[in-house]
Amino acid sequence: MTTVVLLVISNIFMTLAWYGHLKFPQMTIVAAVFVGWGIALIEYSFAVPANRIGYASGMTGGQLKITQEVITLAVFAIFAVVVLKEPIGWRYVGAFACLMGAAAFMFAGRT
Repeated sequence: MTTVVLLVISNIFMTLAWYGHLKFPQMTIVAAVFVGWGIALIEYSFAVPANRIGYASGMTGGQLKITQEVITLAVFAIFAVVVLKEPIGWRYVGAFACLMGAAAFMFAGRT
């Protein structure tokens, strides 16, 4: 559970780092890069412990990655609706369903 919570926090910061600048088109690309790097440093301080804790508790690298991808899509979907004012369409739903299927495959047969 700690791994998932840390990955959610990490993905919130990463989404802000990667896409937050889109709300500020007047910002120069150089400024957007440096602001993004600063935010990504915070993200990294949550992602690394999340992965180390998850791996130490028995998750495989593949399981950690697919978990992170599912969380990423969920966080981005919320960001897209709330911040970018983009609707959630069938593509989001389809992509999420595919990731859930990938997660099911990755975790199938694990105790």
